[in-house]
Amino acid sequence: MKVLDLRCTHGHGFEGWFASSEDFESQLASGLVECPVCGDTGIVKLLSAPRLNLGNAKAPQEAAAAAPVPATASNVPADISPEARWMRAVREVLAKTEDVGDRFADEARKMHYGETKERGIRGQATPEQTEALLDEGIPVMALPIPAALKETLQ
Repeated sequence: MKVLDLRCTHGHGFEGWFASSEDFESQLASGLVECPVCGDTGIVKLLSAPRLNLGNAKAPQEAAAAAPVPATASNVPADISPEARWMRAVREVLAKTEDVGDRFADEARKMHYGETKERGIRGQATPEQTEALLDEGIPVMALPIPAALKETLQ
């Protein structure tokens, strides 16, 4: 298994796992490798140090003590990349909102005018619909969702 450090043309860095260098090159040439943040397929491989296992295994108690703690809102490490912070924020929005699809403008208006219960929603709106909502005093915000988060990962 090859673990490669990759970067898109927008500067987002990420890891890719491939069976071999040839597998990476084949997928790259076919446009199958894309940035998990913005979906860009203009990907370059960065120089990276090899990962070597030199037999410095830790005792089970030491390994358990060194194991990373799962990130939560209260313990997000300060040194994680902006891309990782963005992905974490988008995941949280996806988990806490209802997808109303192309009915977004109508649902936002119904909530604003008290016709339906307020709740967190997301969906699609045209630029014209977005401008009209803002003109009516309804706060909306564009949220680009990376392609990697739109589908269930296998």
